[in-house]
Amino acid sequence: MAEKMGKVIAVYGPVIDVEFDGPATPPGLYEVISLKTADGRPLVVEVVEHRGRTVCRCIALGPTYGLQRHAPATALNTTLRIPAAEHLYGRVINVLGQPIDGKGPGAAPPTLSIRGMGQSSNGVALQEEGGLHFDIMETGIKMIDLLFPLLTGSKTGILGGAALGKSLLMLEIIHNIIRRERGVCVFAGVGERTREGNELYHEFVRTNLLERSVLVFGQMNESPGARFEAAHVGVTLAESLQDAGQDVLLFVDNVFRFAQAGSELSALLGRIPSETGYQPTLTSEIGQFHERIRSRAGRSITAIEAVYVPADDLTDPAVVAIFAHLDSILVLSRQHVQRGLYPAINPLESSSGALSPQVIGKRHFEIAQEVLRHLQKHDELQRIVAIIGKEELSRAERIIYDRARKLQYFLSQPFFTAELHSGRKGCYVPLEETLGGCERIMAGSCDALPDERLYMRGELPTSGER
Repeated sequence: MAEKMGKVIAVYGPVIDVEFDGPATPPGLYEVISLKTADGRPLVVEVVEHRGRTVCRCIALGPTYGLQRHAPATALNTTLRIPAAEHLYGRVINVLGQPIDGKGPGAAPPTLSIRGMGQSSNGVALQEEGGLHFDIMETGIKMIDLLFPLLTGSKTGILGGAALGKSLLMLEIIHNIIRRERGVCVFAGVGERTREGNELYHEFVRTNLLERSVLVFGQMNESPGARFEAAHVGVTLAESLQDAGQDVLLFVDNVFRFAQAGSELSALLGRIPSETGYQPTLTSEIGQFHERIRSRAGRSITAIEAVYVPADDLTDPAVVAIFAHLDSILVLSRQHVQRGLYPAINPLESSSGALSPQVIGKRHFEIAQEVLRHLQKHDELQRIVAIIGKEELSRAERIIYDRARKLQYFLSQPFFTAELHSGRKGCYVPLEETLGGCERIMAGSCDALPDERLYMRGELPTSGER
């Protein structure tokens, strides 16, 4: 197909109008156009609107400084494509599929459309064959394994405001699952800090996880187009590994930034925002992204997504739009952080679709429910204790209050990925040890132990342990 030539007629920050003359039809939606800035730097833009018969309105996937009016434009007659993920193990790429890790150019040509147009879609969910089957992935993190078990093929959201430990918790899950399960991982850094991406990369190198991982970044300092499409690149890589016969772990940090980048683009394109200030296409954009994360052809994509909660407001429209697509929701609490309880998950605000006897078994379910009852009662009694003191509680209430406090301390845990910051050696706790520890605490076996003996450690101390 002959290349279509055009020229830049307007630049509005990251939004560019390109005019194509002649009898040929202009490029279609989501096709990419190649430009060059005044200093010869290449720039790729993506068509998102048609303005009349000859003008394409595009979003830039890189910085537009130095781009001049009447600069020549070449339509590439294709959507944005990246190399297949099996050729990218151990590499860090940008939204264009180009390596950015300083290890030289990629060895494979781009073949995958990030719009999913070339992906097979006639697979079936894992649960459809042979009745219901649930495959639980053990994380070694007591709070998650006990109350919010991670199922293969599920979508889990880690929600929290600034500086509550979303990225660190996600990194610990990657560390524990990939090292023990020998799985493959795709990490999409969407709109987060470059420093965090750098720290993540070096943590992958330090823990020997990089060889089974592919990392894609569209960071906070990049254009909204690059941040928006980084999420689609991540899920395309996961689909590629799935088609190659792998069960894939997809980590996205941060889905809120994906929605935020869409809001920026919507405003720049002149669309009228909704009453809440977000783009009118918020729900459909979130839905299109999540509907691609599914189990098919006997292989699964298990998604774990960090979700920034602006001003700790869980009713924010973008956060609510993401809620609808998640199977489990882990809400991080600022109060838990202030008390030094890590991971700072608030079990009473969080929820899990996997917490049922059919999925996790009767014993696990009953222990989890009893733990939640203790924590709920502690939350109620805490308000009374703050006013009149613990001495005014009845004996039965004091017992529940003290045991619930011990459960809170026991469910805290040092992380491998935080050893440099905390000075505590990380630990992996098998599910059976977590269940047994909670049973002993609720049965009263640890009533004589001071709370501090249970804080930030793995298994329960033995009776003779100092």
